[in-house]
Amino acid sequence: MFENDTDYTIPYCKVVGETLPEAWEKALVACLSNHGRYRTQYDLEDEEFSKDISLMMVVKKPFSEPRIHKAIPCGIDDLEIYRQEVVDGIKDSWIDPGSGKWQYTYHQRIHNYTVPQRGAHRNGIEFDADLVIDQMAYVIETLAKTPHSRRAQINIWKVWEDIEEEYPACLQNLWFRINTNDELVLHAFMRSNDAFKACFMNMYAFTSLQEKVAKKLSERLDKVIKVGYYCHIVNSFHVYGKDLTAAYGLWEKIKSEPIEKRIFNTSSVADIIREAHDKAREIIRRS
Repeated sequence: MFENDTDYTIPYCKVVGETLPEAWEKALVACLSNHGRYRTQYDLEDEEFSKDISLMMVVKKPFSEPRIHKAIPCGIDDLEIYRQEVVDGIKDSWIDPGSGKWQYTYHQRIHNYTVPQRGAHRNGIEFDADLVIDQMAYVIETLAKTPHSRRAQINIWKVWEDIEEEYPACLQNLWFRINTNDELVLHAFMRSNDAFKACFMNMYAFTSLQEKVAKKLSERLDKVIKVGYYCHIVNSFHVYGKDLTAAYGLWEKIKSEPIEKRIFNTSSVADIIREAHDKAREIIRRS
């Protein structure tokens, strides 16, 4: 059995960065340097405990370049495919828990959040079908009618399903609001987030949702609604024990070399992103 220390406190850290790559690096360093030590449900018996903090990360300009970090755990094409999975729902057809396939996608819960209603009564009416809610449409309609509203939020967690799931949703809530500068801000709340292998991909996709809503609101309000800051709030922001060597390797690079060596401008990988759109069409065709 691997010997772990017994520091079971959970530090709470706040980091602020101008761009996605800068903020992510600061958050990763905060986790590695201010951590508590925790066992997780996914550790093997001989693996080191994870390093864990609670985190509030603010990205001031989520669409400023550079926007892509070279240390993502996948290719640029996979990053773009994931973005389309969340924003456009290209893998919603993979949902089929009865056949042992996916239980959900974030896109499905954002656009087709289904609440069991069979046999329920309301105002003397008995429902014979589930209630399906397009939460994205609700957010856009709410902010189009009342731009300063504090009610424009999307919920992901389904208590009647997720408490029984082996891999329940990490994202819990997306909260949108237009500030006094006509900027759309987004707060994403996560119960759990893999700091090294998932966080950057999540932020990349969620800020794309933020951009999509800003564009829709610009059309509805007949004025430019810009993308404002992005806030990523996580209860358990962690690096798994199996990934610590690689994570510390990245930390050494952060300390010893300029960030310009670790990033991509979107324009420099535009061809790969276009190829990923072709892959996405093939995913949809095969589904």
